[in-house]
Amino acid sequence: MKKIVIACLSLSLLLLQGCGSQTNQSSISSHVSNVVWATNIGGPGYTGDDEIIYDADQFESTAVKGQIENIKGAQDNTVYQTYRAGDMHLQHALPNGTYDITFRFAEPDDIPFGARVFDVLVEGQVVIPNLDVRVARDGNPRSSVDRTVLNADVVDGVLDIQFNAKAGEPILSAIVVQTKPIAPLAGWNLVWSDEFDYQGAPDPDKWTHDIWPAEKVNDEEQEYTDDLKNVRVENGNLVIEAIVNEGNITSGRIHSMGKGDLLYGRVEARAKLPEGQGTWPAIWMLPSDPFKYASNCGAGTDWQGSDDCDAWPNSGEIDIMEHVGYDMNRVHGTVHTKAYYWVNGEQRKASIEAPAVNEGFNVYAMEWSAERIDVFLNNTLYFTYLKDSDDWQAWPFDHPFHVILNIAVGGGWGSAGGPTDLNAFPAKMEVDYVRIYKREGE
Repeated sequence: MKKIVIACLSLSLLLLQGCGSQTNQSSISSHVSNVVWATNIGGPGYTGDDEIIYDADQFESTAVKGQIENIKGAQDNTVYQTYRAGDMHLQHALPNGTYDITFRFAEPDDIPFGARVFDVLVEGQVVIPNLDVRVARDGNPRSSVDRTVLNADVVDGVLDIQFNAKAGEPILSAIVVQTKPIAPLAGWNLVWSDEFDYQGAPDPDKWTHDIWPAEKVNDEEQEYTDDLKNVRVENGNLVIEAIVNEGNITSGRIHSMGKGDLLYGRVEARAKLPEGQGTWPAIWMLPSDPFKYASNCGAGTDWQGSDDCDAWPNSGEIDIMEHVGYDMNRVHGTVHTKAYYWVNGEQRKASIEAPAVNEGFNVYAMEWSAERIDVFLNNTLYFTYLKDSDDWQAWPFDHPFHVILNIAVGGGWGSAGGPTDLNAFPAKMEVDYVRIYKREGE
């Protein structure tokens, strides 16, 4: 096994400067102002499309450097095109404090599932267990994978990161370390909200129920109803509850179309998620005019779940939070477009390690401008999608969208970890509030 020992322990680092370029990230952009160290593992220094400044890999190591010519699923290919492979141990001097860390990976080889599996450890604790980069990217090699971990506590002036092999050799393409963010609401005006400070059915002036049969979309097992057993407001929270009744699964899905639409701004929801094999809760957005970029269908078409209407993915989708019960300690942010979606292997997405999402409330948020979409967990930015073209196929996000809250069961993703465990039900998602903001002056 090869071992990388990466150390940068000069006293100057106590001033939050990094190895190599030692550029002050906070002078670049508010989106990267929290970044204190970023390195392009195996490659040269450069400034990413997201304005993060990556230092060159200048580490002395016998670990293999490699290069991948073509990358799929990445907003910025450069950072994934180089890597190192080996049993890695990275050390970097930082002031004592708490940090969030994003690891960037791409599997360079067309290898079998399970041929390369490793743990990522921060400060001696496993933060990403049993990572198979190819499996994490829907089985696709040479495709980008981003994983963010929260709350790494540095207590001795050195950030310590290790990669322990379970099979094959660990790989890494880049690392980004950021300080903990502060609340971002300065400069935002609240324009719409539901605080759920009432009892009974969701406010009909703000929400509409979807009432659907099972298997309408994604081969999902649940039927959506407007029954209070499935969707209700109680004790200051919206409750969406999936239940089993005589072998049938019912659940709830509500949306704000025509009652709470948004073109550019911030959406946030404070929520506690369900647990159990088969659950698939989401906080997400669809276009309020789904036919904006459809080519073969129009108004009046029952487009969701239809193979004969290309309203999806043409008109876009923004996933603020998705979670699947077989993978409890992780949530996901994604966008879907005609140019970049799972069918062509170019889907744009990222994940964040989030333990105990079923035990407490977390804030899931998205900020959207004419140039970018950013997705957050508890104000930590972990996914960015940048407008790279005026072509609607890459950027259909130029028209109003609305919020959707639901628990799906089973289906293509919910069942990926195995059959639905009916003993896991009833399963609840509780939502403390949903808020929509616009920037001052917009």
